[in-house]
Amino acid sequence: MNRALHAAAIGVLLLSPVALSACSAGQVAQTETQEQNVGNSADVGTLNLRALQLAYPTGGVYPAGSDARLLGAIVSTASSDDTLVSIAGDGFSSVEVVDPNAAASGASTGSGSLNLTVPAGGTLFLSNGTGPAVTLVGLSEELGVAQSLDVTFTFQQAGEVTVAVPVGVATRDLPRGKPYDFHQGAEEALSGGGSA
Repeated sequence: MNRALHAAAIGVLLLSPVALSACSAGQVAQTETQEQNVGNSADVGTLNLRALQLAYPTGGVYPAGSDARLLGAIVSTASSDDTLVSIAGDGFSSVEVVDPNAAASGASTGSGSLNLTVPAGGTLFLSNGTGPAVTLVGLSEELGVAQSLDVTFTFQQAGEVTVAVPVGVATRDLPRGKPYDFHQGAEEALSGGGSA
């Protein structure tokens, strides 16, 4: 093999990793760093509160005075049970809990005094069909998607933690409204119909 050709081939092999790595220098795919909005999380003691959010409201907005379903999970790494004794906040008037696993369940008003067991080494699911359905009653302000509400969770052993709980996004495709006709608006402006 020709000595010059051999040197050229070695040079290409040595420089190709440098050239290829330069193609992506300074560029990060946007989707690489994005995470799906699955609610907020917090830790208190041996408990991990995960995927906390308010269920997506019909029409995308909770009007002031309406009720919002609280969704999420409380995961315990403790060796003994703990108890969720209170859910409170300034943005709602009371808390209502319906627990399909309890013999007696019902409304809880004022401070949101509760008695929900977080099993040792287990998970307490909120409002997922198997766990207690927790509803924040009487929202003080209108809340839409991407807005949040400060909610304080108090546990008998782990203590207290306040979390900004966001309004969730729709989990299914929503119907689209009638498309806007840009030509109609232009015609009205030209004919003087758009002026007051």
